[in-house]
Amino acid sequence: MKKWTTRGLIFSALFAAVMIALSYLKISLPFSTVPITMQTLAVMLAGSILGARYGALAVLIVIGLAAAGFQVMGGSGGLAVLVGPTAGYIFSWPFVAWLIGFFAERIKQDEYTFVKLLAANFIFGALLVYPGGVGWLAYSTGMDSLAKALTAGMWPFLPGDLLKAVLCSAVVTAVWKVYPIERILNHDTGVWADGDNTTTTP
Repeated sequence: MKKWTTRGLIFSALFAAVMIALSYLKISLPFSTVPITMQTLAVMLAGSILGARYGALAVLIVIGLAAAGFQVMGGSGGLAVLVGPTAGYIFSWPFVAWLIGFFAERIKQDEYTFVKLLAANFIFGALLVYPGGVGWLAYSTGMDSLAKALTAGMWPFLPGDLLKAVLCSAVVTAVWKVYPIERILNHDTGVWADGDNTTTTP
């Protein structure tokens, strides 16, 4: 089993802070209890930059803080947030970050890096969120039709999700050129400090 590194844990904490900060960038919609939020962009970035384990950990830190009562979800917190109408989306995020990270760890950087990241972030970071999110939204609010649930919890958000996936993929493609994901994962590709001590490869 791969060990957890100090560097990875620090980055997980930093991305948890980024996710909390981005949670305040939200737009409420008059026809839905689900707001447009930038937290999903943070989830995409965490998985893409940190990889599966550390990306999922970053999201779990935020959820844990919310469960403890800290107002880390756009100024809200407590168990009420985690059982409210948006809970289905929230609890999908650790799995989403893990899947994006799992895919990102295996991407070979080439001229198609952006396209591959875009596919991973939109499929896992957007589309995969909706089954649980929409399902719980419909159940918790007593919606009596799938059409109403999709209108309130999915269709209006897809264009924005695509834009977030594009933005995330562009940012990560640039970041990887100077700080590849292997450095987070402690996969040595040269000479650098691994978080606890210095490792040199021939």
